[in-house]
Amino acid sequence: MVLGRNKHGKECVSIETLAVIQEMKNKKTAINNSRTRTKKVKTQVEYSEANKQVERTSRADKQKYVEDLETGGERAAREGNIRKPYDNRETGREM
Repeated sequence: MVLGRNKHGKECVSIETLAVIQEMKNKKTAINNSRTRTKKVKTQVEYSEANKQVERTSRADKQKYVEDLETGGERAAREGNIRKPYDNRETGREM
Protein backbone atom coordinates (compact mmCIF):
# COMPACT_ATOMS: atom_id res chain seq x y z
CA MET A 1 0.00 0.00 0.00
CA VAL A 2 1.33 3.40 -0.98
CA LEU A 3 0.43 6.48 0.99
CA GLY A 4 -0.06 9.88 -0.55
CA ARG A 5 -1.81 11.29 -3.57
CA ASN A 6 -1.78 9.73 -7.00
CA LYS A 7 0.30 11.68 -9.49
CA HIS A 8 -1.33 12.26 -12.83
CA GLY A 9 0.28 13.68 -15.93
CA LYS A 10 -0.12 17.37 -16.52
CA GLU A 11 -2.98 18.30 -18.79
CA CYS A 12 -0.90 20.84 -20.64
CA VAL A 13 1.55 18.27 -22.07
CA SER A 14 0.53 16.99 -25.51
CA ILE A 15 1.13 13.57 -27.02
CA GLU A 16 3.67 15.02 -29.46
CA THR A 17 5.68 16.45 -26.57
CA LEU A 18 5.67 13.09 -24.82
CA ALA A 19 7.02 11.50 -28.00
CA VAL A 20 9.82 14.09 -28.18
CA ILE A 21 10.62 13.46 -24.51
CA GLN A 22 10.89 9.73 -25.16
CA GLU A 23 13.20 10.41 -28.10
CA MET A 24 15.37 12.57 -25.85
CA LYS A 25 15.54 9.77 -23.26
CA ASN A 26 16.63 7.34 -25.97
CA LYS A 27 19.43 9.71 -26.97
CA LYS A 28 20.50 9.95 -23.33
CA THR A 29 20.82 6.18 -23.09
CA ALA A 30 22.78 6.23 -26.36
CA ILE A 31 25.22 8.67 -24.73
CA ASN A 32 25.65 6.38 -21.75
CA ASN A 33 26.12 3.31 -23.96
CA SER A 34 28.58 4.86 -26.43
CA ARG A 35 32.03 3.33 -26.36
CA THR A 36 34.20 5.88 -28.18
CA ARG A 37 34.68 9.56 -27.48
CA THR A 38 33.78 10.67 -30.98
CA LYS A 39 30.52 8.72 -30.86
CA LYS A 40 29.81 10.15 -27.41
CA VAL A 41 30.40 13.74 -28.55
CA LYS A 42 28.19 13.22 -31.59
CA THR A 43 25.34 11.80 -29.50
CA GLN A 44 25.72 14.60 -26.95
CA VAL A 45 25.16 17.16 -29.72
CA GLU A 46 22.06 15.25 -30.83
CA TYR A 47 20.85 15.08 -27.23
CA SER A 48 21.25 18.82 -26.71
CA GLU A 49 19.21 19.50 -29.86
CA ALA A 50 16.51 17.10 -28.66
CA ASN A 51 16.51 18.82 -25.27
CA LYS A 52 15.98 22.21 -26.92
CA GLN A 53 13.12 20.74 -28.94
CA VAL A 54 11.49 19.42 -25.75
CA GLU A 55 11.77 22.83 -24.14
CA ARG A 56 10.23 24.54 -27.18
CA THR A 57 7.31 22.13 -27.50
CA SER A 58 6.54 22.08 -23.78
CA ARG A 59 6.62 25.88 -23.65
CA ALA A 60 4.23 26.07 -26.62
CA ASP A 61 1.93 23.44 -25.06
CA LYS A 62 1.78 25.33 -21.78
CA GLN A 63 1.02 28.60 -23.60
CA LYS A 64 -1.78 26.92 -25.56
CA TYR A 65 -3.18 25.37 -22.37
CA VAL A 66 -3.27 28.73 -20.57
CA GLU A 67 -4.92 30.40 -23.56
CA ASP A 68 -7.56 27.65 -23.65
CA LEU A 69 -8.25 28.21 -19.94
CA GLU A 70 -8.61 31.94 -20.54
CA THR A 71 -11.03 31.54 -23.44
CA GLY A 72 -13.07 29.02 -21.44
CA GLY A 73 -13.28 31.43 -18.52
CA GLU A 74 -14.25 34.33 -20.76
CA ARG A 75 -16.94 32.23 -22.45
CA ALA A 76 -18.31 31.14 -19.07
CA ALA A 77 -18.39 34.74 -17.86
CA ARG A 78 -20.35 35.79 -20.95
CA GLU A 79 -22.82 32.96 -20.40
CA GLY A 80 -23.29 34.01 -16.79
CA ASN A 81 -21.45 31.15 -15.11
CA ILE A 82 -19.71 32.98 -12.28
CA ARG A 83 -17.94 29.97 -10.80
CA LYS A 84 -15.99 28.77 -13.87
CA PRO A 85 -13.42 31.63 -14.10
CA TYR A 86 -12.46 31.11 -10.46
CA ASP A 87 -12.13 27.36 -10.99
CA ASN A 88 -9.70 28.08 -13.82
CA ARG A 89 -7.70 30.36 -11.57
CA GLU A 90 -7.38 27.64 -8.94
CA THR A 91 -6.35 24.96 -11.44
CA GLY A 92 -3.83 27.37 -12.94
CA ARG A 93 -1.91 27.39 -9.67
CA GLU A 94 -1.10 23.70 -10.01
CA MET A 95 0.95 24.18 -13.17
